[in-house]
Parts: sequence; C-alpha cells; structure tokens
Amino acid sequence: MVKIIAELCQNHCGDRLLLSEMIAAAAENGADIVKSQIIFSEDLMHRPQFDEGKILSDGTVITIKRPYAAEYERLKVLDLAEDDHRFFIDECKRRKVLPMTTIFSRNRILFAASLPWPRRIVKVASYDCASFPMLEELAERFDHVYISTGATFDEEIAKTADIMHKAGRTFSLLHCVTSYPNTMEMCNLRRMQWLKQFTPSIGWSDHTLVKRDGLKASKAAIALGADVIERHFTILPEDKTKDGPVSITPAMLKELKEFSALDVATQTKEIRKEIPDWETILGTETRPLTPTELLNRDYYRGRFASKVNDQWVYNWERAAII
Repeated sequence: MVKIIAELCQNHCGDRLLLSEMIAAAAENGADIVKSQIIFSEDLMHRPQFDEGKILSDGTVITIKRPYAAEYERLKVLDLAEDDHRFFIDECKRRKVLPMTTIFSRNRILFAASLPWPRRIVKVASYDCASFPMLEELAERFDHVYISTGATFDEEIAKTADIMHKAGRTFSLLHCVTSYPNTMEMCNLRRMQWLKQFTPSIGWSDHTLVKRDGLKASKAAIALGADVIERHFTILPEDKTKDGPVSITPAMLKELKEFSALDVATQTKEIRKEIPDWETILGTETRPLTPTELLNRDYYRGRFASKVNDQWVYNWERAAII
C-alpha cells in the first residue's frame, strides 16, 4: 500500500487550534502520516551574502536574495513551542494517524527524540540528505528514516544510503525537485528507479503547482511504483500561507488516497486519460541539477544551524553537538 504523508509545513500559522484542525482533516481524508516541522526561528543563521544577493550584469543570478531580518520576522510568528510539538503528537494519536516530523538543526535532535512518538519515524529534508553527522545521529534514535533527495548529488545519496545500511536502519528515499513550484516537465519521475538500487522503499515528494497541475504528478508517481507520496497540505485558501500554492486540500487528499487503492492497470488508464502527454514528466534516471536547484541548494543548505558556545555549526560539520 502507498503511504501518503500530509506535510503541514508552516500552514498552521503558529496557531494550535488551526494545527488541530489540520490534523483532523488530514486523518479524515486518508493521510497515513501527518508531518510537522521542528523549526525554531532562533536557529536561522545570518549569512550576509544573502541579504542583497548577487546578479551579474547580464542578469545571471549568482546568489539569491533572501534578507535575514525579514526571514527571521516571518519565521518568528510561525514558531511552535516545545509543548506544541507534544500536543501535535497527542492530537495525531487521538485522530488515529501516525505523527512524524522534520528536524532542521542538529541541536534539536535530542528534544525530538525525547517526544512520545507511537512509531519512531523521522523525515530528513532534501538539503540535509548530505548532512552525514545529522543522519548518523538520527539513525541512532529513530527506527525508520524518510529522506528527500532533491538538490543532492548522486555520490551524496549513495553515501547517505551507506550510512543507513551501516546503522541497520530501514529507510525510504523520496525523489523531489527543489524548485518551488516545479513544472511537470521538471518532475523527472524515472529518478525513482535509480533510487531503488539503494532501498526498496522509494517515493515522490511533490512540489508541483496545485492550481495548475492538481494531483497529476503524484498520481503518475504512484502508477510508476512509488510507495510513498508526500504532499504539502492545507485547509486554508492558497493565498494565506507561503506554501499554500503547492499544498493540496482535504478533498484532493481524499482523491489521491482513493487513486492509490486502484490496481496499476486502472491507475495507468486514468493517468493516460488525464495526462495525454504524461511521458513528458518521466525524464531520465540521472541528470545534472538545474541552475535553480543549485541556487536553492546554496541558500537552503545551511539556512538553519546549531549555536554551540557562541559558534554556529552546520548540520554537515563534524563538531560535537549531541
């Protein structure tokens, strides 16, 4: 059976009541796992090169512009307190859906591991697929690790898989495209087959534009053999949150769940009817990262870090944190 992860991201707007309503809607409409994010604005690292960005005279972007002060203020109002994360788990248990989280900085791993998870599963964001010390620490404390692989080089993915195997952990590798939103032509769903050499559990973390593309890429991934689909999820209008445009609604979640229960022949028939040129989203098993993905990797990898003795430590650095 395909597992569907409803990624709440920060669509809860820092509001516990809205968080509870989102969990209920996800559970009622077929989510197998509801995912939160352990993000604290105080872990946002100030990197001056992104305050102004850098663009060449011919218009080529070298460094994206994302001023620290504005990003900090945006994140601060979305912060959940430590007790809110316990509330999240309790609400998921009450709604009979599995809770999971993504941890964005290594200094939060011990806190996350101390929470009363019914199953010890955890998600790693794309930009930490190559944060090897972080992966080792998570593998020590969680039984199954879901790992997104967007904006990560092939050799880094291979090393990540090796870390999981050596730790004796089961894990899932999720293909994704770290261009927000990504187009159907960017999906490159054949990449899932390449990932299958490392683990039998592979999937697709979908960031296509909901208003334009609906569930097409997610359905195609299921028909192609994905056993995990992750989609951002919201109960708000799409313009009310930053991730709203790539977030599916409860009705769409229900539709995706029902599609996942069909046999492959029926799925394929439906896909060919809904997406006549569906082969355009297949792509190839391997490919170079696009300029946009490289720019995003430059910014998001290292966006959050851990402050230890007044020194910032990136998630991939070997400095002791735990």
